[in-house]
Amino acid sequence: MQIVLGVSGGIAAYKACLLLRRFTEAGHDVTVIPTAAALRFVGAPTWAALSGKPVADDVWTRVEEVPHVRLGKGADLVVVAPATTDLLAKAAHGLADDLLTNTLLTARCPVVLAPAMHTEMWQHPATVANVATLRERGVHVMDPDSGRLTGADTGPGRLRAPEEIADYALALVHRPDGPLSNRHVVVSAGGTREPIDPVRFLGNRSSGKQGYALAAVAAERGARVTLVSANADLPIPPGVRVVRVETTVELQRAVTAAASDADAIVMAAAPADYRSATYSDHKIKKSGDDDLTLRLVQNPDIVQGLVADRGACPTPVIVSFAAETGDAEASVMEHARAKFARKGSDIQVVNEVGPGVTFGQDQAVIHILTRDGDGIGTAADVGPADKATLARAVWDVVQQHLHTV
Repeated sequence: MQIVLGVSGGIAAYKACLLLRRFTEAGHDVTVIPTAAALRFVGAPTWAALSGKPVADDVWTRVEEVPHVRLGKGADLVVVAPATTDLLAKAAHGLADDLLTNTLLTARCPVVLAPAMHTEMWQHPATVANVATLRERGVHVMDPDSGRLTGADTGPGRLRAPEEIADYALALVHRPDGPLSNRHVVVSAGGTREPIDPVRFLGNRSSGKQGYALAAVAAERGARVTLVSANADLPIPPGVRVVRVETTVELQRAVTAAASDADAIVMAAAPADYRSATYSDHKIKKSGDDDLTLRLVQNPDIVQGLVADRGACPTPVIVSFAAETGDAEASVMEHARAKFARKGSDIQVVNEVGPGVTFGQDQAVIHILTRDGDGIGTAADVGPADKATLARAVWDVVQQHLHTV
């Protein structure tokens, strides 16, 4: 495999030597592209000796080979470690003033950036915005570790361990011929927020953990994964494309757009059933002892819309989630079965929710319902188990359904 290893100018550049060794010992052909600043930390002879290839940082060396285009287009994987604040900013804004930034613009393979910088730089709004922009474009920006930095400082911004970076990056291209290979799946995760004014919103307790676990397992099984994430602050699983949304209407649009060529859609997000009928451009102030009356309107039912849009076509497989509580009228499962019948999805995942149950927890219990002729059958009861185990159980059932359509 052809790997481009970019190294930008930070004290952690020496750790990239270990990352380079890990790639070459695994049999990969690695071209190192340091920035001019990186060469002040680790010299070109070191990179050349470890990679067995000449090293340049500018577009003029061997210009007849057009390296600023050739290297990016010929790469199977691009990894930049460390990625400094400056490198992140240039990549986010499409600047190209050296060989590495030119290569980032021509690469059409997975690109992984492993940041390393001081905490204040990592947390600066400009860096936060640049990272968000890169991730929205499909670039895989790893979160740095928290630990000892240059000098006596400690905090988030430390370069991840070389073995972690290598494992993360190689997982993007070294997918086994798994049961979901050549499949495109769409997963939604998190809870939507419906704004009332610039400060307040209607929302729910969903953390997005189950949806992110579903996306990670699908990627491990070889699928091309689009994760539509509603207000979830979680690490992006390797190999997963993320689309970030806030409201239920935004969630509906993003899922519908991604569903055009999907084989399966798993709606693990918790969209708000209602939104405020009006939005105040300014913060609503308290007015004496008067009550505040808020008029709500119903949000669209995303699953029902997906079912209606596919018409007579049996694909994609649509999986709905039912987060239920029992009440005086019916049990959790009775409510869930009624919802399953109403929505028309192919599979429904049911979990009981409440304070300290399911939402935000690392373990849960689920019941997977499928259609059995004209009735509803239970394919599996799983748990208590961690979210990854539950995700594997869901995909097992989805895969069985995919083989029958």
